[in-house]
Amino acid sequence: MKQVLIVEDDENLGKSLKKILESEGMKAQLAPTLELARTLLSKDLDVIVLDWMLPDGQGIDFLREIRSKEFSMPVIMLTARTDLIDKVLGLETGANDYMTKPFESRELIARVRVQLREKVAVIARSEKVMVGKLMINDMEKEVLYDGRKVTFTKMEYELVRLLAENPRQTFSRENLLDKVWGYENFPTTRTVDTHVLQIRQKTADDIIETIRGLGYRLGTMS
Repeated sequence: MKQVLIVEDDENLGKSLKKILESEGMKAQLAPTLELARTLLSKDLDVIVLDWMLPDGQGIDFLREIRSKEFSMPVIMLTARTDLIDKVLGLETGANDYMTKPFESRELIARVRVQLREKVAVIARSEKVMVGKLMINDMEKEVLYDGRKVTFTKMEYELVRLLAENPRQTFSRENLLDKVWGYENFPTTRTVDTHVLQIRQKTADDIIETIRGLGYRLGTMS
């Protein structure tokens, strides 16, 4: 049985979410505070549904704690904060999905199931990828370049991982936004260019090749 932790301080909404998820055959736990959420945090959890504003702190800070402790379960932010900058911050911090209130229960269930499927896919993929000077240990979320350990942000790591898994494929910026960030219609593709620049600065200029008019692919000398 899949286990879901709901971190939500609205009592009525929290109970409703719990009932909805349990009706779908999942085991749901409800935490109205971050203090309780911390006690319920476990590697056995399959998904966390996380509000932003909570009585004893912010969900985004709890998300940082989760990722700093290397808990890898999917996290869906479910919040009334609708500004684009908040969505970007949530995804950059480590959220796998971002939903805004009000919402349809059927959409939440669909998104939870997507994250459960993707979690299975991640477990199934190869633990190590080696291309040229680049070595990625997915189990440890560790990257070595030319024998040197490189520290990447979550999105930098996912971008490098995608390119390394498809070394001969060129991805458009829009395609990279969809596959790495998880949404297609982002208002600017500059975020991809910025991440590519940061990856090059941490490794080498030729690790990612720019294909003029098309996008990016892993560099032939990577």
